[in-house]
Amino acid sequence: PEPRGRPLGLSAAAVVDSAPRPLQPYLRLMRLDKPIGTWLLYLPIGLAADPGCFPGLVHAVPLWHRACPDAGAQGCTINDMWDRDTIKTNRPIAAGNISTFQSFVFLGGQLTLALGVLLCLNYYSIALGAASLLLVVTYPLMKRITYWPQLALGLTFNWGALLGWSAVRGSCDPAVCLPLYFSGVMWTLIYDTIYAHQDKRDDALIGLKSTRFAWLALQAPHAGLGLVGRAGQTAPYYAALLAVGAHLARQVYTLDIHRPEDCWDKFTSNRTIGLILFLGIVLGNLWKEKKTDHTKKNTESSIEN
Repeated sequence: PEPRGRPLGLSAAAVVDSAPRPLQPYLRLMRLDKPIGTWLLYLPIGLAADPGCFPGLVHAVPLWHRACPDAGAQGCTINDMWDRDTIKTNRPIAAGNISTFQSFVFLGGQLTLALGVLLCLNYYSIALGAASLLLVVTYPLMKRITYWPQLALGLTFNWGALLGWSAVRGSCDPAVCLPLYFSGVMWTLIYDTIYAHQDKRDDALIGLKSTRFAWLALQAPHAGLGLVGRAGQTAPYYAALLAVGAHLARQVYTLDIHRPEDCWDKFTSNRTIGLILFLGIVLGNLWKEKKTDHTKKNTESSIEN
């Protein structure tokens, strides 16, 4: 006889596999079995939310932890609704595990949750967050009408570089947010180009377009130059930039585009890149704060003397 239960593993995929069967298609639709997308959506927000500077970050981080899984899940739901007639039958909607009507109802619930988080922010950030919905809805269409879908994804996924800063500071500072946003878009061009090589045969069959053949080897220096635009930082930040540049170069020059498993490994390693940069910004801000306090104390001592 078959076992009545399945062992619960520690991986996200094992957790989804152990969930009640009626829920599994929805969990897979949200890509909860592959949480790398949530990481890549969260990291631009974390980088922009002035990590290491308090108390603003303390209030912002819990909101992002609630918002990012839901925002990523919305994008996945909309993407799969667009792709429901393609040959990717491993997706719940295309496979018939979730009907079109059910997907609309599910999306409505996701948008309601997202609205609840958005309304916790300032008015500037509410408007900025609402504007991102246009990118989320139109990105899947870009795969059919342009050879630049990775660019469209970059513009969408890195919107948090603007939203994270405005949520903490009240509005965007172009001198900080735009270079970070631009470099995030360049970074997305790299990792999504790598990801796209897994599906290149299927995409060609169903007429989906991609920049993968033109852009793969070109973006690492652009990403590095864009990241340097975050001015006013200290040594830990620039040390992190060197590590990020080395990691990106290794991805590009060791990638075997004919092995889907290698593409997947390289793609998921971009979480490490984001965490390295996040740590660099945190340490850089703490270093900067310590130097400022030291200078202030020296000035006060000089005045007293």
